[in-house]
Amino acid sequence: MKRRFCVAQVLSILILAAAAYAGEPPKEPILRIETGMHTAVIKRIDVDAANRYLVTGADDKTIRVWELSTGRLLQTLRPPVGDVDEGKIYAVALSPDGRTVAAAGWTGHEWDDTCCIYFFDRASGRLIKSIGGLPNVINHLAYSRDGRYLAACLGGNNGIRAYRAADYKLVLDDSGYGDPSYGADFDKAGRLVTTSWDGYIRLYDRASNLIAKKKAPGGREPFGVSFSPDGTKIAIGFHDSAKVDVLSGKDLSRLYSPDTGDITDGNMSSVSWSHDGRFLYAGGKAQKFVNEEWRDIIRKWEDEGRGKSNDLVGDFSTVMGIRPIYTGGIVFGSGEPAFGVFDASDRLVIYKRPAIADLRGNWEGFLVSYDGSTVQFGYEIFGKSPAKFSVSERLLELNPGPSGLQILTPPVTSATGLNITDWEDTYQPKLNGRALKLEQYELSRSLAVSSATMTFLVGADWHVYLFDRNGKEIWSVPVPGVAWGVNISGDGKLAVAALGDGTIRWYRMKDGKELLALFPHNDRKRWVSWTPSGYYAAAPGAEELIGWHMNNGKDAAADFFPVSRFRAVYYRPDVVAKVVETLDEREAVRLADEESGRKKQAVAIREMLPPVVTIVSPADGAEVSTPEVTVRFSVRTPSGAPVTAVKALVDGRPAAAERGVKVVGKEGDAREIQVTIPERDAELSVIAENRYAASEPATVRVRWKGVARDEFVIKPRLYVLAVGVSNYADKSLTLSFAAKDARDFAAVMAGQKGRLYRDVVIKVMTDEGATKDEILDGLDWLQKETTSKDVAMVFLAGHGVNDSSGVYYFLPVNADTDRLKRTGVAFSDIKNTVASLAGKAVLFVDTCHSGNVMGTRRGIADISGIVNELASAENGAVVFASSTGRQYALEDAAWGNGAFTRALVEGIRGQADYTGKGKITVNMLDLYLSERVKELTKGRQTPTTTKPHTVPDFPVAVTR
Repeated sequence: MKRRFCVAQVLSILILAAAAYAGEPPKEPILRIETGMHTAVIKRIDVDAANRYLVTGADDKTIRVWELSTGRLLQTLRPPVGDVDEGKIYAVALSPDGRTVAAAGWTGHEWDDTCCIYFFDRASGRLIKSIGGLPNVINHLAYSRDGRYLAACLGGNNGIRAYRAADYKLVLDDSGYGDPSYGADFDKAGRLVTTSWDGYIRLYDRASNLIAKKKAPGGREPFGVSFSPDGTKIAIGFHDSAKVDVLSGKDLSRLYSPDTGDITDGNMSSVSWSHDGRFLYAGGKAQKFVNEEWRDIIRKWEDEGRGKSNDLVGDFSTVMGIRPIYTGGIVFGSGEPAFGVFDASDRLVIYKRPAIADLRGNWEGFLVSYDGSTVQFGYEIFGKSPAKFSVSERLLELNPGPSGLQILTPPVTSATGLNITDWEDTYQPKLNGRALKLEQYELSRSLAVSSATMTFLVGADWHVYLFDRNGKEIWSVPVPGVAWGVNISGDGKLAVAALGDGTIRWYRMKDGKELLALFPHNDRKRWVSWTPSGYYAAAPGAEELIGWHMNNGKDAAADFFPVSRFRAVYYRPDVVAKVVETLDEREAVRLADEESGRKKQAVAIREMLPPVVTIVSPADGAEVSTPEVTVRFSVRTPSGAPVTAVKALVDGRPAAAERGVKVVGKEGDAREIQVTIPERDAELSVIAENRYAASEPATVRVRWKGVARDEFVIKPRLYVLAVGVSNYADKSLTLSFAAKDARDFAAVMAGQKGRLYRDVVIKVMTDEGATKDEILDGLDWLQKETTSKDVAMVFLAGHGVNDSSGVYYFLPVNADTDRLKRTGVAFSDIKNTVASLAGKAVLFVDTCHSGNVMGTRRGIADISGIVNELASAENGAVVFASSTGRQYALEDAAWGNGAFTRALVEGIRGQADYTGKGKITVNMLDLYLSERVKELTKGRQTPTTTKPHTVPDFPVAVTR
């Protein structure tokens, strides 16, 4: 049977035993993962009455607002958070008018010793109100259908509360419950029905009087509850049973039970009626055997649950919530985490997949090298889609073959004298028949034994434990997700854990100190690794995957800053590589600084924060009928450093001065910018800068209300600067095809004249013509010629290196590696040109040809760092790079080019036209390059493409 997603029901009794820390949320920055999607189980969902918005809340301590029609993320709401559980969201509700998001869970307890409900303004993300003083966690929230009241279901035996939405006044306080309450719903008349694990269903009239209370017939732990649209019926789902009951909306008497007789295991805990009441839906942990495998299902019954059923099947797992859509169908949230929409015809029309690797069920496939620097894991459950990651080489390898001289080993699960049993998915693992002590209600999930020291690791729901030979705990560390796998390096110095949030983490074996974390994104391309202090290494496009959460007190929403905002100080792949060697972060920093000549960083994160921009108007999705748009915005400066510049972007590129950009100071920190947009739908962004960094872009989409025009009716010009160096003055640097690569790329782009582009203007510099001065002149030419309506492309083939301090240089034909500042083209020159280009900017970088260009001083060029900087929102370039990590770019006479250029030319000539419509976009070219280069090089080279999220996909070539 397929392993089901196990959602740890954090029983509310735990909160009573938790330590209380009255005061304020932590002021120190907290590193968090950010993928644009939840990274932990989605506990609850809700929609507004008009079905414009979907709200999801999760154990990852975020609330997210989505455009329901498209699944596009609109807003991430960040409550104050603390250590371990503080900030986990168990409940969300969206007011029927879509303006207010209520969210709660394990919220506020760390500093107030009680829990609270947060209220956010949906549009701006501001935390506008909180209701505190609640004695336990909040498991569920529900607005009345007219939006006048909000009900809250509490943990423990604390019952429910209801508040008047207009003034947040308490109107119902029923504490007479014997166990936690998990479900509540209002009917159109304002009556309220609730569930509790004490077995009772309770019905309240619109005046908050209890008018009926009855035992649920279908199980001991009623969970989900839903009024039919007309209020005559109530559906109940159970946590401990696969049954679903339909009760009378008048007196809670049992009317009937939909057919669930074929479901022998699992439950149907979440229930919902269709918008018109004709159908009943239910889902939970229920499964069905489909195409020779067990699949989770949502069951849909006709005739209000009395008729025949149809099972809706997808890749989702435990269904945590179901809400009806007024056009027919449902939206659901599930545990992976994921959410989706089934339409009225039962088609899965939207499915937002998780961005995390599924590390469950892979004990034997979770492999570690002798020194702990290399791990192997699977992106999918049971170790499917295996991958290997090397910390020192910064290399992610998919479907790895034999490890060669480096042997990777699975965890050892037994040793003489250590008979450990019942460690798989039980509350009481045992050592030689004696129960080991875990936290109450915590399940054991994984095991690794060190026969050398006679100690062993137990991975559990909330901790990783190290026990000695007698079962005594040596140390335990809290983990941000279930420890599905644990292992011990062969030298016994490192403990490694594969966690439910998709991360792999390294701990010092002697004391449990965390040393390093790795997050491999589920796209199988991006990854980021980091130390506890935030020093990081990242693949191209991966810098946005982690960042610093900054609390702003308990009455304000928190801020989030991706680590890319601190790149100059904290992008330290050299430090990351040395942490595993030294087993000490401070020592790793000291050694890396000593080797690179860098000075010690003395400025705290909080003092380096960039500005925070909020667009006040136009609203996201607003219609505009004239090209001139006034963008009104506000700027906060959390660090106190003054704003030094403000930029407006249109579709990710700078809005040029001649297009009417104008900054006007207003009272307080309000400002306005006049922006001219093309006569079509567009994205408008605002970025503010201070002395430390640029802000994250604040972005809204505007919809063109006038006559829509195709983007390329007035065709742009294309300007190409193609540089390739094969015959270096220093003959030890000689390459075979770099110069030919540049000429071939220029030729294929010249063929676009009169097709996608009205004109193509090209400068080609190869070999003796590619001196430093000529290349700098070429960059200057590109900057001067490109207008806001044009496209600029830069192609670089040759050697690229980093000096001892990490600065990247492209090597022109007359380069001297002993005098890089004088003879190399500094990355800053390339970056400054790209950032100042008025039109779209596309770079093709094929410069990682050798691992010993710098001799013993430096290995292969760190292309990831420069790609990420070029593709940041403030620079706005699309970058295609020939290789990642510490791979080499390969050449072969059989191809007549380097592998990257061979694939690039093929793609532009038509092979990348996957739709057959004659148009090749950035995303299409990315896909073709990725697959073709791996095919040509038999997996030895992996290209990458990075595009700022502010830049939409666009065509780079046409085939007819």
